[in-house]
Amino acid sequence: MREHYVWVTTRRLQPGTLEDFERAWRPEPAPQGLHRAYAYWSEDGQEVTGVSFWDSREACDAWRASEQEARRRAAMAPYVDEEREGFYRGRELGLPGGAGG
Repeated sequence: MREHYVWVTTRRLQPGTLEDFERAWRPEPAPQGLHRAYAYWSEDGQEVTGVSFWDSREACDAWRASEQEARRRAAMAPYVDEEREGFYRGRELGLPGGAGG
């Protein structure tokens, strides 16, 4: 099974700022080594979890240390009350019946 390298960030947003936050978080252009990214919002729009898939830990770390990422984080900061983040390795789980792997 193929192993994935994943960065997960969960942010608690200030009430009513989801649209402004969304405009600030999307990097342009996409970072080198990033395969895909997902964002998940709570029903009240005050918590956002981002999940990004990378070539390697090194590719993710290079992006995290970049000037572009520093500017992006500064643009998001006015809308964020709390942030938790971490880097993980893992793989897709095969589900009973053959779905998902």
